[in-house]
Amino acid sequence: MNALRTILTPLVVALLYLSPSIQAANLYGKVVGISDGDTITILTKDKQSIKIRLVEIDAPEKDQPWGQKSKQALSDLVFSLNVTVDSTGSDRYGRTLGTVFLSNININKHMVESGNAWAYTQYVRDQNYFELQKSAKSKHLGLWSLSKDQTIAPWEWRKNKK
Repeated sequence: MNALRTILTPLVVALLYLSPSIQAANLYGKVVGISDGDTITILTKDKQSIKIRLVEIDAPEKDQPWGQKSKQALSDLVFSLNVTVDSTGSDRYGRTLGTVFLSNININKHMVESGNAWAYTQYVRDQNYFELQKSAKSKHLGLWSLSKDQTIAPWEWRKNKK
């Protein structure tokens, strides 16, 4: 019995981790705040304010080149509109992690596709993010229009600031 448990436990954990239908919880609300290019706040119908960190992407920091433009791009897309969030849990800061949808548009992917965010290498599960980033980079969209010395990944920017 213990041998079977040793085999099955990692499989069950892996299935729970990989299956979005098991993990995902849909949230609905009006976007009432934009913190930066990868974080929004929604207000649900029951007046609950929820801070959402868009998963699989990382936007430039506010004090980083393209940081304010990234924030503005996200604001132009979703501010004051109703969105659906496929939540996958929360982060160490208490933010809800999720993929944001405006109708059928995946906002997380749109931010990468338009050159307003990076595919967050460490956390990407959907490999399409890398293709979207490659396309934006080849077209010199958004942050990819900056000089090479200004296109520092946000995780590197934060590391260098410490």
